[in-house]
Amino acid sequence: MLYEHLGARPRIDDTAVIAPTAVISGDVQIGPGCQVLHGAVITAEGGPITLGEYVIVMENALIRATAANAVRIGDHTLVGTLASIAGATVGEEVFFASGARVFNGSIVGGRCEIRVNAIVTRRAVLPEGTVVPIGWVAVGDPVQLFSPDQADAIAAAQPDLDFPGHVFGVDRDTPDLMVQLTERYATSLARHADDRML
Repeated sequence: MLYEHLGARPRIDDTAVIAPTAVISGDVQIGPGCQVLHGAVITAEGGPITLGEYVIVMENALIRATAANAVRIGDHTLVGTLASIAGATVGEEVFFASGARVFNGSIVGGRCEIRVNAIVTRRAVLPEGTVVPIGWVAVGDPVQLFSPDQADAIAAAQPDLDFPGHVFGVDRDTPDLMVQLTERYATSLARHADDRML
């Protein structure tokens, strides 16, 4: 299903194949030879998304851009089942395994592997060829890799990330943080009310 969002329409190369149950919304460019499988969602929420050549987006994967963070995915990259990429720049020949999560402002260099259920935190920078092991967490620039049982070390490595401020424009110390965050986000998402199916 293709949707015009905020006046922008998806642009899909004639050689790309989009499953009928996939959703492509807004300022999305899909390059030659790409495959977007059933249940995948590629949504440009105020920022553009560009998929290079032969990018494969597996079932139920999510790719989302924001006004603050566009998405660029390089050629010959595979985005696995249930993987999620939000506002990141991805090099060529990258493998995102099932359940991999990549957050806003991250840069994933070429030929990296983000394995099953691994996480790349906001603004992390992975040099070319980095492997994030199954379930591990990549943090920072220069990147540090942590096993999932190192919650304190992960938190210490990223104290300045300010996810609510960067992504939603809300001060983390606001007493009614979730009220402010959800109301702003709901207002932004409500812009989909005027989307038009193509």
